[in-house]
Formats: sequence, C-alpha cells, structure tokens
Amino acid sequence: MILAHYYQEGAIQDIADFIGDSLELSRQAAGTDAEVIVFCGVHFMAETAKILSPAKTVLIPDLDAGCSLADACPADAFAAFRAEHPDHITVSYINCSAAVKAQSDLICTSSNAVALVKQLPADRPILFGPDQNLGRWVQSQSGRELTLWPGSCIVHETFSEQALLQLKLEHPQAEVLAHPECQQHLLDLADFIGSTSALLRRSGASSASSFIVLTEPGILHQMRLQLPGKTFFEVPGADGCSCNACPYMRLNTLEKVWHCLETLSPAIELEEQLRLNALAPIQKMLAMSA
Repeated sequence: MILAHYYQEGAIQDIADFIGDSLELSRQAAGTDAEVIVFCGVHFMAETAKILSPAKTVLIPDLDAGCSLADACPADAFAAFRAEHPDHITVSYINCSAAVKAQSDLICTSSNAVALVKQLPADRPILFGPDQNLGRWVQSQSGRELTLWPGSCIVHETFSEQALLQLKLEHPQAEVLAHPECQQHLLDLADFIGSTSALLRRSGASSASSFIVLTEPGILHQMRLQLPGKTFFEVPGADGCSCNACPYMRLNTLEKVWHCLETLSPAIELEEQLRLNALAPIQKMLAMSA
C-alpha cells in the first residue's frame, strides 16, 4: 500500500492508494492487509505507522525526510523539560519523534487536541509540546493553561501577513483557511482554523467559491481535484518566496518511491520497548477520541 500525506507533491498523491493527514494514514497502515507500507511523508509519520503496525514492513522513500518541529524537540532536552515539571500531564502533538512520544502521557493531533485537553483532570497542570503555536490555540479554545515547549514548524512560521492582507484586499469574498500551527497574528485573520483534513472538508462545505489557504500548499492539489469549480490561493512566504513548501516533504520523489518499492528499503525499525512506550499514549488518544 502506498500512503501519501496531503503535503506531498501532486504527482505522488496521484499514485497513492490513500491520501490523508498523518493519523489517518497511520490508521490506514494499521488496518490494511498489505504486508508492505510505503509511507510518503516524513520520518515521524512513518515511525507512527510502525508503532501501530510492528509486523509490517514500513518504508519511507527518503530516510532524510525529517521534520523541523520534531527535530526542535530532542528527546533528552524534552526529558529535562518534563523533569522541571514533575506534576504535569505531558501532552505531545503527534508531530514528534517516537522517543518523545514514549515520554508522553497522551498524544494528540491538530484535529483532536482541544477535545482531549478538555477531558484532562482540571486539577492537573499540563505540559504541551512540541508546537507552541498549536499549544496557544489549544489553550485559547480549551480554557486550560498550558506550559509550552518552544517549538514551531518552519513552514507555518514563514507565511507573510502582508501577502495575506494583500490577497484579502484583492479577493474580499475569499474565505481564509488556516492551520493552527500558524502564528497567532495570522490566525486572527482567518475565517476558519482546523487540521489539514478539516480545511479540506471546510472548502467543500462552505458556500464560498474562493479560499486563501494558510498551510503547506500540497493540500491545494486535493482541493483543486475535489472542487474544480472553486478557486484556491496559497500565501507566499515573508520574502515572497515559496518557502511555505515543506523542504522535508519534498525530499520524497516519484523516482524514490519506485526505488523503495523495488528494493524494499529504506525501512523504519524501532526497538521494541521504545515502540511499546510510544504506543501507550497513542492508544490512550484513540480511546479518548472514540
């Protein structure tokens, strides 16, 4: 089975058996009868698939397809952060390494983070990592005070407020869709905030005919395929660049997908105790989301 994240280039999305966000893809990996999973995304996503499906071969086209957010939260530094707050419940966004997941009490996604945090005991303080922008949004939506790990995604940090305002001026009827990993001053200008999948659903459900999209532009491929009668605008980076395209996601190419299918490599391998430790907070998330 070939799985592709919404942030992959359009050509890879077009050959995938299933397209989705990171958790949807891992659930597909766990539910399939296929013995080999080619995960076209970044490293932590393929790790999550392996955590959920240890008996399957999980491949990633480019082993160097990492994540700035996950890299900005090393497991040893996160352990020290947790040690400074021993009474806190640790909630980690799924965009982190298996080693950080293994230290967490609960994993969340951008789509369920608010609902999960609201379910936690009111008398327990909460640590949230690794994305501080998502954490601030969860804090505002849940009413819970969170102690935030100071991490962020390079893609969602690069959007230009000036460019967004110019697009709003040029297209006043366009609805602004934003991922909660964006900075607060951009979220303040959004009409709708949600996970990647939620943005796609919103674009279909909304009566608007045009949208300004504040997330990695790979999702626009699916938006345009599914809604050919609507118009979608991406927001450039602060310097007018295309740096809102994730450089790690784009390390995967069609040629590398073909190569890993041919060679069954590179494969994701996890030490079993680490896998089990990382699995526990994921299972807790799934149970709380049921």
